[in-house]
Amino acid sequence: MNIIKNEPMKNHTTFKIGGPCDEFCEAESIEDILSALKYAKTKNIPVFVMGNGSNLLVSDKGIRGLVLKISDKFSKCEFCGNTAKAQSGILLSTLSKMAQKKSLSGLEFAGGIPGSLGGAIYMNAGAYGGEMKDVIKSVTYLENGEIKKIEKDFGFGYRKSIFTDTDAIILEAEIELKDGDSHEIQAKMEDFKNRRIEKQPLSMPSAGSTFKRPEGYFAGKLIEDAGLKGCFIGGAKVSEKHSGFIVNTGNATAQDVLSLIRHIQKTVEEKFGVELKTEVKIVGDF
Repeated sequence: MNIIKNEPMKNHTTFKIGGPCDEFCEAESIEDILSALKYAKTKNIPVFVMGNGSNLLVSDKGIRGLVLKISDKFSKCEFCGNTAKAQSGILLSTLSKMAQKKSLSGLEFAGGIPGSLGGAIYMNAGAYGGEMKDVIKSVTYLENGEIKKIEKDFGFGYRKSIFTDTDAIILEAEIELKDGDSHEIQAKMEDFKNRRIEKQPLSMPSAGSTFKRPEGYFAGKLIEDAGLKGCFIGGAKVSEKHSGFIVNTGNATAQDVLSLIRHIQKTVEEKFGVELKTEVKIVGDF
């Protein structure tokens, strides 16, 4: 397995932000994952497991220890009837297109989500009325050196699962889909895609929705009503297209983004008494 020293994390996040990690490797097999964990244990260094990096804000100082990336190099997928069995590194966009070509419905909502399957399960990703909890049949994962499989009690909630905030590493999942019409599925996916293009700042680096939806509110509307649309600190800016997104205008540092997040949280709480919690995962030393 190829271990890279001082790999810039900005090359592995959709924010295009992040300093170097001490050591970095990409998994192509379960054996690679086990080898990486063994390597880190031998060196007595921490391991940070990531997917496609679409929901991360990585510190300008980088990440200490070993970063283990499980993304498109670990992405085998096969279909049997209405069930897809896929490794956790496959991109949701790829998986949804494969399902559409098989005339299988259920993953239309996921076509525009930029993350990997493992990351999507970890946080129960969702959009346009659909969530991962609607389609997951089983999950195989690694915990304490042991490979385990569960077929129920996934602990899915709003942007969380039984795996959230644990050391478990999702390896693969079975996705249960329904028979559909390929053209209708494609039309639905195109509709969702066009809505995203119209409403979201897809042309600029970001990590998607910065904040979780507060109960009874919409984060983007609260931010806009607080007069923060277009607000910026350094190279980080509240998108003028969708206030729920913070974008990198080209030279943003992680500290710029974090400072803007804190400013938004403070302003919204002062004006409306609502606490905004980050959906973006903040990693490294700030």
